Formats: sequence, structure tokens, C-alpha cells
Amino acid sequence: MTSPQTPQEILKRYFGYDAYKDGQEAVISAILEKKDALAIMPTGAGKSICYQVPALCFEGICLVVSPLISLMKDQVLALNQAGIHAAFINSSLSSGQIALAMNYARQGRYKIIYIAPERLEGDEFRAFAAAADIALVAVDEAHCISQWGQDFRPSYMGITDFVANLPKRPVVAAFTATATPEVVEDILCMLKLEKPLVSVSGFDRANLSFGVLPLKPKEKSAWVLEYVRRHRFESGIIYCATRNAVEELTALLNEAGIAARRYHAGLSDDERSRNQEDFIFDLSPVIVATNAFGMGIDKSNVRYVIHYNMPKNIESYYQEAGRAGRDGSPAECILLYGAADVRTNQFLIEQGRENAVLDPESQKLIRERDGERLKQMTFYCHTKGCLRAYILRYFGEKSTHHCGNCGNCRANFEEMDISTHARILISCILECDGRYGAGTIAATLRGMKGEKLERYRLYNNICYGKMAAVPDIRVKQMIYHLVLTGYLDQGNDKYGLLAVTARGRAWLTEDTSIMMKLLREEKSEKVSQSKGGKKTQATMRLDDGEWELFERLRKLRREIAAEEGLPPYMVFSDKTLGEICVKRPRNERALLSVSGVGEHKLAKYGERFLACLAATPTTTTD
Repeated sequence: MTSPQTPQEILKRYFGYDAYKDGQEAVISAILEKKDALAIMPTGAGKSICYQVPALCFEGICLVVSPLISLMKDQVLALNQAGIHAAFINSSLSSGQIALAMNYARQGRYKIIYIAPERLEGDEFRAFAAAADIALVAVDEAHCISQWGQDFRPSYMGITDFVANLPKRPVVAAFTATATPEVVEDILCMLKLEKPLVSVSGFDRANLSFGVLPLKPKEKSAWVLEYVRRHRFESGIIYCATRNAVEELTALLNEAGIAARRYHAGLSDDERSRNQEDFIFDLSPVIVATNAFGMGIDKSNVRYVIHYNMPKNIESYYQEAGRAGRDGSPAECILLYGAADVRTNQFLIEQGRENAVLDPESQKLIRERDGERLKQMTFYCHTKGCLRAYILRYFGEKSTHHCGNCGNCRANFEEMDISTHARILISCILECDGRYGAGTIAATLRGMKGEKLERYRLYNNICYGKMAAVPDIRVKQMIYHLVLTGYLDQGNDKYGLLAVTARGRAWLTEDTSIMMKLLREEKSEKVSQSKGGKKTQATMRLDDGEWELFERLRKLRREIAAEEGLPPYMVFSDKTLGEICVKRPRNERALLSVSGVGEHKLAKYGERFLACLAATPTTTTD
């Protein structure tokens, strides 16, 4: 491989891009100037380009520390597709294969090597690294090094020691999509970055539409089935909190004639691998999975991500939802919320496995932090404000209060005075003296019957039955609104006990109103955000003729992918196919101008795609 002279030439020749995306150029320039860097960039913003381009400019080797085998395989396959020789070293290889990979690296065959963090501690690899010219160490998913992050991995703590023991310190660059300001400081400290460029290009994914639908458990499966039917031409991920939910929902979809695959830790390695490949290769449009699935999956054409249950924190939710729309085209992220989700997550936090790396005091602090993050996740599900703004503020980013592209911004809300009900709620909680959670308080106010209410003599509460005409979900919405606005406080443990704050007590003596946004019609909360179908908003805006061509190009892409044993999106992304449909190039020069078409792919596939275009009668342009 003859390396181009400039980063811009590399960007176009191998990756097919004429210009950098937002945030990329500053990070690449810093690394090329041999400065350390920390880049916080949203999923789909092109983090990998930020270290791959410098790797091809440097004389030495770039080591990419990556947490998952699937991520490494996808990245290496994509690089080889672009004409760049790369390799990975992890537990999926035999000792002989690892030795061969390191030998090829010594000979200069590989510019980029992906490696699992555990391998950095091995004597054999350390000996290799000491003799090799390591120019750059790129740390992917860098939040894994922070014990305050949502996916702490003790093996990441060995990266700093590995770098310190190299004969010559390389440039160190760290990358992540999800990091609170506290986690950012932890990454900088733990990796010992030296005078780094810290680039926060934003957390916003403008192409993603967010929505929260409060549904009862029995309503969720019917809603998902109807949604998937309407989006049957699109690829999607459905996340469930438990293995049982994965099994039940997969069975329901398959019985309805939808080719869905399942993925959770209870399956054999072979089945998980097979089901994952069916999804990646577009043999199955839908995968139903626990959070064990997805990290490192670079499938670009996922058009929707549905969370069947509420995740335990915003970081996990945004990372999982962010697997939609990686190609930059519109995609939907919908969370189906039920009160039972809070209790499930509280249980998981309480029963979480002890981490041998941390002392008991640190483990206690992390559980308390997990409880606080669960509370923030619950508030997200109850807020009537802009969902995008809520997420961005959580990550420390300023945002407008109306994005126009989330369920709340599009919903038919009206502001209502809930002062009367608020006084009843606060009075009830005061009399209970902070001993009960939202479920018990709501049952008391609605005048429900039950052994628990009888045992605690809640029938005698002065507010018992005073909100009998108010639906249970509405009572709980009001409770969480009062928590959000500081009139009530909710504990972080599994019980979520409610207490009245000083602000709440003071308000009882004031003559002021508490306002809350409520949907005009409850049923509108249960309606999907888009109608779906063959030509949906998720695909680029194409007219009938362009759509017909798009389908022809997708068919050709599937044929090529099957011949080469590749996921279709690695041939060309949906976004690239859409641009081809709009530009309709009729020669190689024009095809090369399409974003995502580099010289290597042009040589491999250009002739066949141009032939397909020529066979479709239409007006063409150069």
C-alpha cells in the first residue's frame, strides 16, 4: 500500500469522503502534531476516522485498544474493504494466528492493529511492542476506564502502565460517545494524557427522533408487533431488560411471520454469533436482545431502536439508542415505559456483582451513584419537556428547549394547574412520614383495596380516596413532576421512598400555582411516531423513480455482499446508495464524487453499479 501524502488524500482515497465531519479535523490535526487528545463525539460522527487517518500518515504502528471482539472484526473488515491492511489480536485467535499477526506487523504489513485490553498485560505482546515502533495508541470506548462510567472495565486500567513501559512514548488518543463531565475528568487522569486537546463536538444526533410511550405490560407487545409490521422493510433493534422478555417477544414476532432473531447471555456462543450475523447481513431485519448486544456493532442502516423496558441510566440508553441511524439518515428511538421497569432496575442495582478491584466504600458509592442515575432516567420518562434537550443537559451540553423532532415537542400538550392535586399529594406523603414509594401513595390516593394498605392502616390516611377519579398513570405523572420540580424527594434505593422537601412544605403556606404539561388526549401517548411502510421518513427523501432505483441498487448490493461474504452495508451504506439515486452518475469520475465511494471500492464495484444505473432509463448527469 502506497500511502498518500496528505490526510485529505487519505480521507478521499480510502474512505471516499471529500470533507471532514464536525470535530474530526481538529482531533486529526492535534494527533498529527503528536499531541494527546480526548474526543467526545456522538455515535456516527466518525471517531474511527480520527485515528485511522493519522495512523496512515505516521511511520509506525497504531494500536487500537477496543473492548469487544465484534467491534474489532467489523473495523478490520471495513478497513480491508477500503484497501487498508489491518489486523486484530484477541481471544478468538489461536496462539499461532497471534504470532503470525505480530510477525506481519514487524514486517510492516499492518499499519493498524486492534487489541483487547487484556492482551496488553501479556509478556509476549509486551515484548513485541517494545521492539516495534508504536506511534499511536488509540483508546476506543474510553469511558470504560472510569469507575463512574456506565461500563467500567478493570482491564482498561492496565493501558497506562503499558504505555509507560514502552521505550518511546507514543501519542495517546482517547475516544468515547457518552461521558459526563465527571467521567471526562476521570479519563484524563487515569490515562495520564499529556497536555491533551479535549474536543467535545457535541452529543446531539440530529437525525434521531426520540419518543417515550407510557404503556402497561400487556400493551407493549401488541404495540411492538404493530410497529414492526409497519416498518417491515427496515432494520431495527428491540432491547429488553430480561432474557424471558427477549424469548417471549421473539416468539411473538416469529409467529406473526416476521424474521426476528434473539440475543442474550443464556444462548450458546454459536447461536449468538449466528443470530448476530443474520442481523448484520440483513438476513433478519429485527433482533430482540438484552443489553449484551450491540457494543461495537457498526451496522449503519438500523432505522429504529425500541427499548421494551427502561434502561438503568441515561448513558446506557443513549449508547444503545445511538445504534440507530449511524449512516446519518433519519431513525427513531422509542422507549416503552412502565412503572415496573423502575423496580426491575432497582433490584438489578441492589443485586449487582461485587467488583474485586474496588474497596467496599467505593462499591457503596457506585451503588449510590447508580441509584441517582436511575432517578435521572426515570425523570426522562416523565418529563414533558424536550427529550433531546433533557439528554444534552444531562451530558453537560447547553440546548434549546424545543427540538421539534421528539415525541414531546410534537405532542399535543396543554399546561394545566395541578395545585389542588399537588396539595393532596403532599399532605398524604407528609402524613405517611416518608415511609412509602410512588406505587403505595398512588394506591392510597385512588382509594384502592389491598393487604398492604390494610396492614399499614393507610385506609385511615386523611387523603385516602381523594383522587379516586384520577387514573393511576396520571397520579404517578404528577408525583414525578413534583419530584422533578423540587417539591418532593425520592430515595435512590429499591424502595424509592417519597419525602416532602423544604420547598414542598413552604409551598403549602403560599398562594402560588403548580403548572404541569399534560397530553390533551391520553390515547395519543400510545400512537407510533410515524406511519412507516415501504417509503418511510427513515429513508432519504426519494421520489418514485429514485425509490425504484434505490431498490435495484440494494438488490445489487446484496448480491455483491453474498459473493464476498460481507455485510451489505460494508459494500456501500444506504446513505451512499441514496446519493447515487439522486446524482445518477454515469461514469467513474462522477461516481467517485459520491460520499462514501473511495478509489478502492470504485475499482471493485464501480463497473457493476454504473451498469445498473445505465440499465435504468432516466435523465442522467455528470
